[in-house]
Amino acid sequence: MTETKSVEHAEKTVTLTIDGIAVTVPEGTLVIRAAEQVGVQIPRFCDHPLLAPVGACRQCLVDIPDAGNGRGFPKPQASCTIPVAEGMVVETNNATASKAQQGIMEFLLVNHPLDCPVCDKGGECPLQNQAMSSGRSESRFASTGGVKRTFPKPINLSPNILLDRERCIVCQRCTRFAAEIPGDPGIALIERGARQQIGIAEGRDFSSYFSGNVIQICPVGALTSAEYRFRSRPFDLVSSTGVAEHDACGAALRIDHRRGTVMRRLAGNDPEVNQEWISDKDRFAFRYADAADRLRYPMVRDSDDPERSVRRAVELRPASWLEAFELAARGLAAAGGGDAVGVLVGGRVTLEDAAAYSSFARSTLGGADIDFRARPLSAEETRFLAEHVRGRAEVTYADLDAAPEVVLLGLEPEDEAGTIFLRLRASRHGKRIRTVAPLLSAGSIKLGAELVGCTPGAEAAAIAALDDVAAGAVVLVGERLAISPGALDAAAALAERSGARMAWVPRRAGDRGAVEAGAFPLDAASRDADQIIAGVLSGDVRALVVGGVDPDDTSDPAAFRAALEQAELVVSLELRPSEVTRRADVVLPVAAVTEKAGTFLTWEGRRRPFPKVLDKPATYSDAQILEQIATRYPATTGVLARPTEPLLEMRPGDEAGRYRTAAPGPTFHLSTWRLMIDNASLQTGDKSYAATARPAVALLSRANVARLGATVTITGDRGSVTVPVAEADLADDVVWLPTNSIGRGVWADLASPGSSVEVTSA
Repeated sequence: MTETKSVEHAEKTVTLTIDGIAVTVPEGTLVIRAAEQVGVQIPRFCDHPLLAPVGACRQCLVDIPDAGNGRGFPKPQASCTIPVAEGMVVETNNATASKAQQGIMEFLLVNHPLDCPVCDKGGECPLQNQAMSSGRSESRFASTGGVKRTFPKPINLSPNILLDRERCIVCQRCTRFAAEIPGDPGIALIERGARQQIGIAEGRDFSSYFSGNVIQICPVGALTSAEYRFRSRPFDLVSSTGVAEHDACGAALRIDHRRGTVMRRLAGNDPEVNQEWISDKDRFAFRYADAADRLRYPMVRDSDDPERSVRRAVELRPASWLEAFELAARGLAAAGGGDAVGVLVGGRVTLEDAAAYSSFARSTLGGADIDFRARPLSAEETRFLAEHVRGRAEVTYADLDAAPEVVLLGLEPEDEAGTIFLRLRASRHGKRIRTVAPLLSAGSIKLGAELVGCTPGAEAAAIAALDDVAAGAVVLVGERLAISPGALDAAAALAERSGARMAWVPRRAGDRGAVEAGAFPLDAASRDADQIIAGVLSGDVRALVVGGVDPDDTSDPAAFRAALEQAELVVSLELRPSEVTRRADVVLPVAAVTEKAGTFLTWEGRRRPFPKVLDKPATYSDAQILEQIATRYPATTGVLARPTEPLLEMRPGDEAGRYRTAAPGPTFHLSTWRLMIDNASLQTGDKSYAATARPAVALLSRANVARLGATVTITGDRGSVTVPVAEADLADDVVWLPTNSIGRGVWADLASPGSSVEVTSA
């Protein structure tokens, strides 16, 4: 009796029989997918559900005695390229199909090296597995006395992707991924016939923020990571789930570790978020947690001298956790608590940590000011976060896929939100994508985006002029709009008048959780991060609690450093030595993301919990450390209370006073954002990955390049930098520079946010 199974019916479906089982699937479904619906696994190498079919490896050959028209195919067919038809009959394991599959496998193994014990793929290799399930029990090649083909190896496709050509079966997964998914087709098939192989296309390079995915989808051991190569065998590893900590996208990870050390990270399969892809930053930038200078124990200063300059002369010394907790609690109490203390959280924290900081500031310290924004900010943004972000979740990745139009405001997804970039790439056909920016970046070109050009600082007017946004559109707002006066209000007005759904996309993984936890000003009396620093310099704020903030990221790095010097007490919660820890009175090392359990909130507001991967002794999360200080703080219960509910009355901000506008004359508007791979501290440790960073260049208009030459000196109100030049479609009065790829960064070495710069020939 024939068994029948059904799947969800689309508008039009067809019914076919696979190995005697009838199945109904949507019209256009490939035979290999229909077989999966009834639990039949056809062997395959080139096939991948997120890549276009190509039929390159031929391993998925099946017998089709009836193509639905009463006639069959005379030879076995590649099931990954044949769409189903009504009444089709497919045999995947009869004598004809089995002989064909075994023949292809034998052919693939003719020149494939038998080095499974030393191959990085050994133990998790589809070729190895399918040679056992779909191959011959013994090879006929050895009896011929043949010599296997060899190539020089390894070949560097990029600094961190190495190719062993003799292992390659030319399935073309890597070349298809590069061209179809990120749009970086540097890797390609070269030569022809028996000499055909994978390599770098002439005149190109494999420069991609997502190149590591080709290692994971390679069905053999041909593509390997420069850092992981020959370091471990898959069967020696323990795998745990994780969530990427480098951006607000919440990409799922598989973390493989051995003996307390993370050996590699792979993409987790999550169709609702990152599908099966992650950025190279998420894949390779994890060695910061094992850096030689990692903080392992608390440190304190001994001096009781009230003069800050005298205490600063005393070196930090190791201390016990109990002593450090006591000194921190006592010092914060001596500062007076309340608005005499500022809490600067940073964006690396989990939702639980952010809630602990918020409670510590408002409950334990009795109303201390708190802000998570370790970057240029504005009072307009504070109001925007309270009114349009906190407590709202209007857009998901699925909405991005389905939206007829996506408008990008102050956001470069390829650099700042890799998963969003890949989802937009996958759904870009038939979708209108517009970006309000000074130039059409390389990532925007790959998205097929239209440029709504504007000079930096004039985004509000450009956004206000958008009067043809489609019904059902999605508006994505980047955090960089905070330093463009009126831009966030204009974005909110655009969503209101067009009916588009709007989402705020921060750069760091902890930012959205910090907003929901209330770790920013919630009433008109509270100071933001810039005002906390100003309060220290004026003497109104006497102590600082700083968690994971780099002064060079802030709007005024020099003022931040001066505040660290002037504050009566600085308590630092940090992973590695920094300018903050070197000036702190109490240094408390915190757990890395793999050493604690927690939750990240994505830009969507989606909760992304993750487990503790490594059990390191005497390692505590920010929340656990704050809890211990709270129990020792005078007149507290020792329990961190929940953050208060948001109060929407924000302090009105004078944006023009906070950020300067370009002055008239021969000056340039400065446009800047961070490249995905830059000088950030959480990206240190993997030299091969760091070598893939894009070169730091200044972008200028064609006329300015012709006038100024190949190298320029850019001078702002904080210093000068000399950099090479590249041509871009920019206005003649605009210069673009990466934020954190040169020296200590744009805000520390060059200019204040919103100010003008001068550009001269070097």
